[in-house]
Amino acid sequence: MNLHAKLIEREAAGHPVTVGLIGAGKFGTMFAAQARLTRGMHLVAVADLDVARARSQLKAAGWPDEAYAAGSLAEAHKKRTTFVTDNAEALIADPRIEVIVEATGVPGAGIHHALRAVANGKHIVMVNVEADAVAGPLLARRAKAAGVVYSLAWGDQPALICEHVDWARAAGFKVICAGKGTRYEPHYHKSNPDNVWDILDKYLNISDRKSINPKMFNSFVDGTKSGIEMTAVCNATGLVPQTTGLGFPPATRFELADICKPKSDGGTLEKAGVTEVTSSVYRDGRDVPHHLALGTYVVFEGDTDYARRCFKEYAMLPDKTGKYAALYRPIHMIGLELGISVASAALRSEPTGAPTGFRSDVVATAKRDLKSGEMLDGEGGFCVWGKQTPADVSLERELLPLGLAHNVKLKGDIAEGQPLRWSDVAYDPNDSAVKVRHEMEAAFGRRNVGAEPVL
Repeated sequence: MNLHAKLIEREAAGHPVTVGLIGAGKFGTMFAAQARLTRGMHLVAVADLDVARARSQLKAAGWPDEAYAAGSLAEAHKKRTTFVTDNAEALIADPRIEVIVEATGVPGAGIHHALRAVANGKHIVMVNVEADAVAGPLLARRAKAAGVVYSLAWGDQPALICEHVDWARAAGFKVICAGKGTRYEPHYHKSNPDNVWDILDKYLNISDRKSINPKMFNSFVDGTKSGIEMTAVCNATGLVPQTTGLGFPPATRFELADICKPKSDGGTLEKAGVTEVTSSVYRDGRDVPHHLALGTYVVFEGDTDYARRCFKEYAMLPDKTGKYAALYRPIHMIGLELGISVASAALRSEPTGAPTGFRSDVVATAKRDLKSGEMLDGEGGFCVWGKQTPADVSLERELLPLGLAHNVKLKGDIAEGQPLRWSDVAYDPNDSAVKVRHEMEAAFGRRNVGAEPVL
């Protein structure tokens, strides 16, 4: 509860926490909107391949022109303004910047920037959960060995879920399940950037379609983003995926403890100690009342009759038996909250969630019958969606990570619903992201993924 006080101390000492942001998309812009107003924090530079867009984003976030008028990194440091550039390497190499925020959303770029940040002695806040799903455990291990922090991004759901899990365990509870809510129907797995509007128009009032990237939005709709985010949670907390991945059971926020408990106790889970994403839509298409579509939750067990009685007395949303209870957060504020991760890394040397093992993976799964010679188009596209899969299964079957299923050609036909293997695509073994992924698989392997979860 003392991050603000620590930031004020740094401000008083004339030495604010210095930050470099890579990626001026929605998440990065939301962070920038608050970073300018956070005492004790200085956003020294923003790097984006499209400098004009980055400047436009800052303006849209309420920045006055003079706040990002610096002509160089040195000038930005001296005048406490912000330098806008297309050179991410310059931010990473600048010895005066303490924390790098990676918000590009591109797995290969995120892996590269994280490794460069670690090599330059910088803390890295990985907004790029897509990169974390591909190689996060290895990146976190590299950071720890170098004495810097690798952190998931507060404000994004994985870090918030990690906090729920930590809270429950620190209070002495056994965690049964943790996750988030989303809007889901089974046919969503087939959605693509062209027909995603048929889904979005039902529940979002988007008058200007040019204002959003349909491929990016589609990764939320088709189930990919849920798989990526729950993989990040598993690898950071010791929870594990269910054998068949996410089930997306419909649930109100008041039914979480009844729905997200083991089948042996009347719930929907195959076992305790897993992740699950609840749906805000019933299978017949009706909206679930009091749903948790933008929120996060944890379900935990009361081991004593006394604790279970307290669940009821203090309205802790118990299940019908009183054995389990739930705690939820109804919303997440994405980049507006990201400063918590930046401050925690710089001032406490603590991540707001970080991988501790390789327990979960996200594998490329065919949206339709795919033909030999087709070029895969990655996350949110027309070809594949990302399914959460136990890491040991992914390794044993040599399945293709969703984050690397982009711009690679199929070597044979793949039936709809089937996971892809490395051997199904003509990938470049010398690609830097591929090499890092293979290094992670070798470094962790079955020794790690087979370990029992920490409940």
